Amino acid sequence: MPPKREPDRITDLSRLKAFTNPLRMQLYRLLYAAGSATASQLAEQVDQAPSLVSYHLRKLAEHGFVAEASGRSADGRERWWQVASEEGWGFSGSDFADTPEGAAAVGAVTRGILDTRVAQYRAYLDQTSAWGREWTDASFSSESLLDLTPDELAEMSRELEALTRRWRERGRAARAAGDTENREHVSVHLYGFPFRP
Repeated sequence: MPPKREPDRITDLSRLKAFTNPLRMQLYRLLYAAGSATASQLAEQVDQAPSLVSYHLRKLAEHGFVAEASGRSADGRERWWQVASEEGWGFSGSDFADTPEGAAAVGAVTRGILDTRVAQYRAYLDQTSAWGREWTDASFSSESLLDLTPDELAEMSRELEALTRRWRERGRAARAAGDTENREHVSVHLYGFPFRP
């Protein structure tokens, strides 16, 4: 049985604050999906100058989120980048709640994540007809209203993480085996939070 891989857990405020910049969040997500890319390639996707993108990639590298992709450059002039961990990263808001600066960083990063996810889903909705019936029929959006305790919500979160991890590994294994036909990046957004009507 392979070792259980977990996302990099951020517990240092300076690392978390690296993602308060929306462009860094966007670059990280694009790089994660691409596997590896140059600053010039990423700059085209975000409509920014390559020098600005390079600056932000270096900042992400300083905090251990991205690294140079070795062996990709044909002539050594172009730097290729990749995410440092295939499992991504995560954080617990309670790790930063004891200071106003920490709470503000959590709020900024969490809102940035939400903004990025909403933009990604809106882009999909705008392009639905281009994906064809097979993909639009397979796509889903759902909301469930449940009555849970904090412990039950935490248990459900762990179960969903295990489920998505299983599907992530299945997709990686298929790509590694050369099974790429009709295989696309798929974004799954699940939220679970308390509310009072």
